[in-house]
Amino acid sequence: MSAEYDNIGVVVIGRNEGNRLRRCLMSVIRHAAAVVYVDSASTDDSVSLARSLGVEVVELDMSLPFCAARARNEGFQALISRFPQVSFVQFVDGDCELFPDWLSLGRDALLGRTALAAVAGRLRERFPTASIYNRLAEFEWNIQGYGDVSSVGGIFMVRRAAFEVVGGFDPTIPAGEEPELCHRLRTVGWAIGRIEADMAWHDLAMFHVGQWHRRQVRNGYGALDVVWRFGLADFKRNLFRAGFWSLWPTLVVGAGLGLNAIAGFEAGWGAAFIVFCLWPTQLSRIALKSVRQGHPARVALPHAFYTMLSYWPQMYGHLRYTWDRLNLHGTALLEYKNGARDLGSRNN
Repeated sequence: MSAEYDNIGVVVIGRNEGNRLRRCLMSVIRHAAAVVYVDSASTDDSVSLARSLGVEVVELDMSLPFCAARARNEGFQALISRFPQVSFVQFVDGDCELFPDWLSLGRDALLGRTALAAVAGRLRERFPTASIYNRLAEFEWNIQGYGDVSSVGGIFMVRRAAFEVVGGFDPTIPAGEEPELCHRLRTVGWAIGRIEADMAWHDLAMFHVGQWHRRQVRNGYGALDVVWRFGLADFKRNLFRAGFWSLWPTLVVGAGLGLNAIAGFEAGWGAAFIVFCLWPTQLSRIALKSVRQGHPARVALPHAFYTMLSYWPQMYGHLRYTWDRLNLHGTALLEYKNGARDLGSRNN
């Protein structure tokens, strides 16, 4: 191990990732002074695989409420306890592989700007042509651009001191834990950044609409949770969009019937048509914005379509969260990536 990496540690979290985990661990053990793998009750050989590679393993007590935030926190604590020299911590999921030079690039970005708490780079989808959902994911991972940002996604490097000052992730958040962490960091004066450099390959492994639907339900559930408890502005705006566009068919019918009763049949159909046109107009607006940012139309159009379509399952997620709150069930972990198949290696 080169002394160059002595102050960098990596926390990997995962469950039943199979060969993805092997690729993930192999991509980090060569370039980090310390690696901890946090396992969430895998039924495959994840734990034995990690140990065979010389990686420190934390096996979560699954009798306690589980979420990614809790897994990352426990991994962080194990890392700094076992390797106190670590000053920078990279969080990565078991379905990702870091690029060989990312750890040094991320660390250099943090060293070069003392106000920067966390940094991320470009996230590449491993198999973008395997499904429309994979292709859209790569687009969405990087749509935020570069420079100072409000949040960086779940794969990022953080300054240990900054992470400790704010107390790490909130382990009660089932989804949306990373934007909430970044919000607290920014509140106390830290900056969050993205740099124009390749950070990791990601293997979404999403091949059918059911997975996509569950992921959107999860997004809606988590969004309402962080708005309800923490008031994050970005999520508030999305709640409004999801509410409005999920009710759009009702608005079409309501406008038609209302004007029909007041002003007659033609006025009713005219009103219904105008409200109906709002949906394709908004879809076109989203697509054109992406095209103006330099993205190809073959990606911008599907992204716009699925963005509009996503508001219905997101609203269902809002309703599920509201039901859980009203019935004092506590928040739930909604998973979408069960039984994902591995498409094999990629020549990078």
